[in-house]
Order: sequence, then C-alpha cells, then structure tokens
Amino acid sequence: MSTHRWTAAILGALFLAHIAAADDDESRSKRGRGADVAPVADARYAKECGGCHFAYQPGLLPARSWQKLMDSLSDHFGDNAELSKEDAAAIAEYLTANAADRVDYKRSVKIVKALSDQETPVRISAMPYMVRKHDHIPARFVAENWRVKTLGNCPACHRRADTGSYGEHEIKIPGYPRWEED
Repeated sequence: MSTHRWTAAILGALFLAHIAAADDDESRSKRGRGADVAPVADARYAKECGGCHFAYQPGLLPARSWQKLMDSLSDHFGDNAELSKEDAAAIAEYLTANAADRVDYKRSVKIVKALSDQETPVRISAMPYMVRKHDHIPARFVAENWRVKTLGNCPACHRRADTGSYGEHEIKIPGYPRWEED
C-alpha cells in the first residue's frame, strides 16, 4: 500500500474515532453526566418560583416531594405562594417529570439512594443525602454567616449552583478564604 493510502487510512480512522468520542460526549451530556443535577430548564418555573428564592433544580427532590410541595402552596414554608391552576399544573408537571427519582444525573441518583421509600421531605436541606454532605460544616460558616444564613441558600457557597453543579471543588464560603474542616 502506498504512503498516501496509509496516510488517508490513518486520517480516516482518527476522524471516525473523533466522531465517536464527540457522539459519546453529547450522549453523556444529555443523560446528565456533565453536571450533578440538570439545570433549571423551564421559564415558567424559573419566573414564578425563582422570583422569591433560588429556583432549585427538580433533581434535588423526588417526584413525591415536589408533588407534596405543589399541593401545599397556600402554606409554602409560612408564605402563601399559590399560583393560577394553569401555572401550578405546568410547574408541577415539570418538577415531577424531572425529579431526582426520574432522571439519571449523578447527584440526583445519590439523593434518591439515600432516601427511604417512606420519606417525603419537602426541604432540600432535610434530605438525608444533603444532611450527610453538610452536617460537618460549622455554624459560623452558615447560620452565623450573614451572607449565607441557611443551607437553603445554595448559590451563596456553590458558585455554579445555577448550572446544576455542586462539586466540592467549586465551593467558596463567603467571608472565609477557603473551606477547611475543623
């Protein structure tokens, strides 16, 4: 075989390998392998819920928890957050369809695995997985830190929370040079 044919064959093989790798990356991204949880992708939810607080990603709670929250909007953690029937139905559909027990994003899967079938927490910070991930954090970093105040204020410390990324290497606790366990 001539040098030109060998060169063409090698270049062709490299091209096909590149396409296969790119296709695998796209597939992995669609399945959520590129983020901890899927970022919020519903404008109505982002507007209605994100207008009052951080629009938590659906993958942070199981569907039954989202349904329980949506069924009790008249007393949403002490506030009346009732929506029109149309908005409530659409948001409930979005949240439950993309809930932690219905997607395969890596952190969503871990959240569900740490939860018993009998538990239906409505506070993300009360999820067993979240409790385990945060129970060693000193009060001075959260409750006593006026820039954080509660564990529900995810974007205060998780710099890429809005994208669904909650990696430990992305944590920056306001007012502290770097996170170090006691």
